[in-house]
Amino acid sequence: MNKTIVVVGATGNLGGKIINALLAKGAEVKAIVRIETDEKKINELENKGVKVYQIDTSNKSEISKYCMGANCVVSALAGLRETVVDAQKIILDAAVEANVRRFIPSDYSSDFTDLVEGQNRNLDLRREFHQYLDKAPIKATTIFNGPFMDLLTTDMPLIMFKQKRILCWGSPNQIIEFTTTYNIAEFTAEVAMDEDTPRYLRIAGDRLSCNDFVKLLTELTGNKYKIFRPGGIKLLNIIINTTRFFSPSKKELYPAWQGMQYMRDMMEGRIIFQKYDNNRYPTLKWTSVKEFLINEEVSLK
Repeated sequence: MNKTIVVVGATGNLGGKIINALLAKGAEVKAIVRIETDEKKINELENKGVKVYQIDTSNKSEISKYCMGANCVVSALAGLRETVVDAQKIILDAAVEANVRRFIPSDYSSDFTDLVEGQNRNLDLRREFHQYLDKAPIKATTIFNGPFMDLLTTDMPLIMFKQKRILCWGSPNQIIEFTTTYNIAEFTAEVAMDEDTPRYLRIAGDRLSCNDFVKLLTELTGNKYKIFRPGGIKLLNIIINTTRFFSPSKKELYPAWQGMQYMRDMMEGRIIFQKYDNNRYPTLKWTSVKEFLINEEVSLK
């Protein structure tokens, strides 16, 4: 019998990929979306065979009704407190009310269990939700995957293509983990369909240092890349605090200073996994940074 998986946040980038991965595994997928969700997005989901329910997502009983009989509820919500904490609490309570056995929270991030509280706003919100989650009578599994590899060609200023530089704060030998959103979605689907999973699972599609990036980009482009190190972690912290003071941007999900906080945590080495669960599902093929850059057809020259 096919397993039923409920996905909340189905119209987002990662949520959509999780749904595709679940469908590929033969799951019966239900998507809970807000009343105001765009009709085109709903039609796209329904055309794939997803059962879509447009409801008041602040109504626990309403959500619970559509979670009945599900094997797992997967959250792929993105946002600040009202989403990551408040909305997820309602979804979690609804899943518990519907007697759903398993829940995957919307973490999909670097491992924040060892980070200093108050140093990364977005990860602090997830940690706050975990305090509530860990008291709930449901089996939860968090997936830690490091930074999205996809950001290397968009919002993360690590590879400075025009300048032929690799931005580095701290040690150029510090290992950084990356995973593509496609791999994260595939792994999440496997976890959702699994009967029993631990509280935390940690994956990384690839692991490179800034020095490794220099070698890789030099190889791919034929141009000599170099390290660009404007300063150490202390200087980066000063820049973060100054930027946040003059431009708080409290309602933005990724203001400039938030991106710097992620960069600082990566370069500081606080979020390197000690154990990886990549081999838990042997059929998954992990994409390396080299493969990703080639597949994305980035203008490397």
